[in-house]
Parts: sequence; C-alpha cells; structure tokens
Amino acid sequence: MKIDFQKLGNGLVPAIIQDNTTNKVLMLGFMNEEAYEKTKEERKVTFYSRTKERLWTKGEESGNFLNVVSIAVDCDDDTLLIKVNPVGPVCHKGTDTCWEEENKQDDLLFLKTLQDFIDKRKEEMPEGSYTTHLFNKGIRKITQKVGEEAIETVIGAMANDDENFLYEGADLLYHLIVLLTYKGYRIEDLARELKSRHK
Repeated sequence: MKIDFQKLGNGLVPAIIQDNTTNKVLMLGFMNEEAYEKTKEERKVTFYSRTKERLWTKGEESGNFLNVVSIAVDCDDDTLLIKVNPVGPVCHKGTDTCWEEENKQDDLLFLKTLQDFIDKRKEEMPEGSYTTHLFNKGIRKITQKVGEEAIETVIGAMANDDENFLYEGADLLYHLIVLLTYKGYRIEDLARELKSRHK
C-alpha cells in the first residue's frame, strides 16, 4: 500500500475511522508514517497528536481502543479509511462518535450479519449446529422447512397472534436464507431482484 505522507506538507494524512459492523463514521484523526506502522503492527489505532506533538494510541488512558479490522488508502494515496471494532465510546466527551451519533447497527443490516454467519456455517459445517444439520439433509429438508414456516407464519397472521406471527416470520426468513445459501445465493440477490422491480 502506497501512502503519500508528504502531500499535505506536514508528514500527516487524515485517517477516517469507521465501525466495521455498523458502518458509522466514528472519528477523524491524523497519522504520520510512524503512527501508521504502529497501527499496522499492533492492530490498535494510533494517531499523531498535533497538539501534544507525539504518537497516541486511542484508548491508552480510557481503555476504549479501536481494534483494526482493515486499512485502505484512497485513490489519491493521501487519506486512510480504517475499519475497526471499537471498545466503548470513541469521543473524548463520552459519546459513541465525534458527531454525537449513536453507534448502533441498523436492524436491517443484521440480515447481512445473519447471511455471513450462515455462509460460515456452510463453509465450516461444525458438528451440533442446526444449520449444519439442514445443509447435511439437503434441499428436500430445507425446502420442507421453508414451507412449514410459511404456513405457520400465515396461521399466526390469520389468528391475529402478532407475537407468534413475528416469531414464525423470523423462522421463515432464517430458513429462506439457508435455502438461498444452499443454492449458492445470498439475501442480497433477493434485494437486487426487488430493487430491479422498483421503478
């Protein structure tokens, strides 16, 4: 990765910090080459403090570290995007982000997390996992479960039993994602299909 630390004339590049799970931008800091190398080596974000004129690892006093997941450089080689798993609030004022936003995953994004989890189950096939059991049984069992959960969802809706309706609807969605995965697709493929119909 080539980074142009001299472009701004002070040996620093901006480092945008983004939560790897929620995709929220958490803060902006600056790095010199030494801070960047330390961040890469220790997998905890280290900045160059322009006020203290020294390196500082985020969380060195508070314990609220920024654990590095990935580092990317922009098209001009002068700005970093660092995806992290934060430990605790990020801002020195005690808020989740430096823009006082709540760092919370959108509920819809959990479907991607679930899809990733099911993909991993298919790849690793751990013993004792219900998802592994379904994959081992094959398409007949998986489609049977999708059908059963669809019927139970309809029954819950028709009975005006909202708690059961939502419970069974969640089961239906889970089994549908398992079926998609078995067939080599993802929930995003359904989203793309729906998007293509929406004019």
